[in-house]
Amino acid sequence: MTTRITILGSTGSIGRSTLDVVQHYPGRFDVVALAAHSNVDLLAQQIRAFHPAYVAVADEQAAARLKAMKLGVEVLAGIESLNEAAAIPVDITLCAIVGAAGLRPVVSAIDAGNRIAVANKEPLVMAGRLIMERARRRGVEVLPVDSEHNAIFQCLHGHNVSDVFRVHLTASGGPFYGTPRESLRDVPPEQAVKHPTWNMGAKISVDSATLMNKGLEVLEAMWLFDLPLEKIDVVIHPQSIVHSLVEFMDGSILAHLGVTDMKFPILFALTWPERVESAMGRLDLTRMRELTFAAPDFSEFPCLALALHAARLGGTAPAILNAANETAVAAFCAKRIGFLQISEVVEEALMNCDAGQDVDLDTVFAADAHARRKASETMIALGV
Repeated sequence: MTTRITILGSTGSIGRSTLDVVQHYPGRFDVVALAAHSNVDLLAQQIRAFHPAYVAVADEQAAARLKAMKLGVEVLAGIESLNEAAAIPVDITLCAIVGAAGLRPVVSAIDAGNRIAVANKEPLVMAGRLIMERARRRGVEVLPVDSEHNAIFQCLHGHNVSDVFRVHLTASGGPFYGTPRESLRDVPPEQAVKHPTWNMGAKISVDSATLMNKGLEVLEAMWLFDLPLEKIDVVIHPQSIVHSLVEFMDGSILAHLGVTDMKFPILFALTWPERVESAMGRLDLTRMRELTFAAPDFSEFPCLALALHAARLGGTAPAILNAANETAVAAFCAKRIGFLQISEVVEEALMNCDAGQDVDLDTVFAADAHARRKASETMIALGV
């Protein structure tokens, strides 16, 4: 039976990996729609290879360029087109639009009744309770694609969440793990994006270097698995072989091991509840020399501490955290602020924006906008 899929963020790292998976299983998947921001040249290649019926392009000028190519596909244009693409009835919508821009399309996919495979952290960070409640009301399954959450999902299968003592999210520590923090003041973005074990986009790579990525994953795990903050732990695991662990009340720990390739959790999410034979590489246990784990040093990784603080505050605090971080990381990648200033900008926004507790989508987006303004003001104060 063919699985009809939509890929939101098809030109990004996860989107490209998803299409690689699709290509490995001819006849199993039918790509109905693709969505991206503006990478028209890559989109055109994807259209020719996978023949979707619809393509959504958020940037209207880029959409006009794509239309002019006359590729025999219906081109939806503008930021609202992402929501239109997400709402097209399919078997599964893979959500991989980076940043706050991915929230409304996730909601649109849920409202359409599509099963969603969520690869972008930000929607669940910003509005996790709203998304999960909405999904439950619509009877929509939310499957995690992020390797850590996908690992937890697999370890929990057949078990009750009430039996969980703690989940352990693993983190590589990023490219600067073990480097004295003060020596990172002048590191360029080119170094920060060189993740030691994963091949990812620039934004998530910088988040991995600051460990904000792991803080966002803690917030995401709270909503995906209905767990309180105190039952979620972060451990540094530089080898990135164990993707996460679940510790049960009786002391047993189940760990998920695998190679560092996002195609594996993508394949799992697209084919669940089946187990499909992988066409990709396999983990060779005999070649593993060590598996090490360590507690994170919050003085080294203040962004992780800020994320946990936002989790404790609740309300719109996670949305504020996410917006300020997006703004700061974009400025760092543009070489407007230094690496160590990312956490300073985020902290200033988190401590000076009101984290209201009455959360709906409007308040989430209002908090997001306020935090971005505050982050920009902070950077001006820093002289950038």
